[in-house]
Amino acid sequence: MTAGEHRSGLVALAGRPNAGKSTLVNRLVGEHVAAVSRRPQTTRRRALGAVAGDGWQLVLVDLPGFQKPFDRLTERMQRSVDETLQDADAVVLMVNGPEGVGPGDRHIASRALRAGAAPCLIAINKVDRMRPAAIAETIVAADALGECHAIHPISALTGDGVDALLSDLVALLPEGPAYFPPGVTSDQSAELRIGEAIREAALEATRDEVPHAVAVLIEEITTSKRHPTVVRAVLICETESQKGILVGRGGSMVKRIGSEARPLIETITGGPTYLELTVKVRPRWRRDDTALDRMGI
Repeated sequence: MTAGEHRSGLVALAGRPNAGKSTLVNRLVGEHVAAVSRRPQTTRRRALGAVAGDGWQLVLVDLPGFQKPFDRLTERMQRSVDETLQDADAVVLMVNGPEGVGPGDRHIASRALRAGAAPCLIAINKVDRMRPAAIAETIVAADALGECHAIHPISALTGDGVDALLSDLVALLPEGPAYFPPGVTSDQSAELRIGEAIREAALEATRDEVPHAVAVLIEEITTSKRHPTVVRAVLICETESQKGILVGRGGSMVKRIGSEARPLIETITGGPTYLELTVKVRPRWRRDDTALDRMGI
């Protein structure tokens, strides 16, 4: 890189659900900007995280997992994937290492590694949970997916191998100005990040009982110099039975969700925060364009 030159670009993270894309975004950015959960299909919107160094800035886009659309929500998610792959300067195809390379990875590779597409790096994630022989076997399988720029075994959770992946990405960036001003790491508003923190806590707390029927709507955020920030939010589900699960016996579940979300929310608000959570039923909200627009999806 010559003196005075600046490189920048959009890097898309593609992969099957639960491959660890959001964890990698948060690791590279250095703060929590994307929802992370052990439940698949956590990501619903493109989360932009900016990573900058001396003479360069890359903008990470955490794509929703590839899937066949079955309602308005998943139609929007898949459209987001297609649009971002077209705009990207580079692509990271994330493979869930312990699960190995499967049909879903081959489907994604057929699009990410197609002729004329942006340079693609394959990241074999979660190697901290794999034996060396299994890592070597997965590298061979990943190489068979198609012609890629490089293959990187990494652990987004521990950071192992992530610096090498980042260096490779920076080398691929075209010359261009910074997208974000210094110190700004995300395009997401505090409201969106708070809503994602609550949804992430709800996904973890309820396991597989109400996975994708849950959304969060922030109704009000009140700040004060003398008092804690007050956040009033609504957990939205589609049926009364789901509401019962989210509320819990005597309100125990919704209290747990609030308690688990609060520490992350307080890093976003910058201080003590009072979180008021309610649960409402909105049948078929995932098929309602107006509801999706209001939620910013």
